[in-house]
Amino acid sequence: MNKKQRQTLEKIFEKPERSDITWGNIETLFVALGAEISEGRGSRVRVALNDVRAVFHRPHPERVTNKAAVKSVRRFLQEAGVRP
Repeated sequence: MNKKQRQTLEKIFEKPERSDITWGNIETLFVALGAEISEGRGSRVRVALNDVRAVFHRPHPERVTNKAAVKSVRRFLQEAGVRP
């Protein structure tokens, strides 16, 4: 994991939730952690990491995620055993 990916991970675990994390950075973090990413229908993205699976929606038209999405990503990473 490089410095930018570590920073993204730290931002995801900050409280209160941030609303300035771009979805592209989150996807890059998933890849760096070894997650399998596949495209779903529409804006859906399926992610599997350490036998934990989740489906997220890419934000559009903006590139940044909202607080609820950040909370969901944090919960997914916690269940997969990832900590900052």
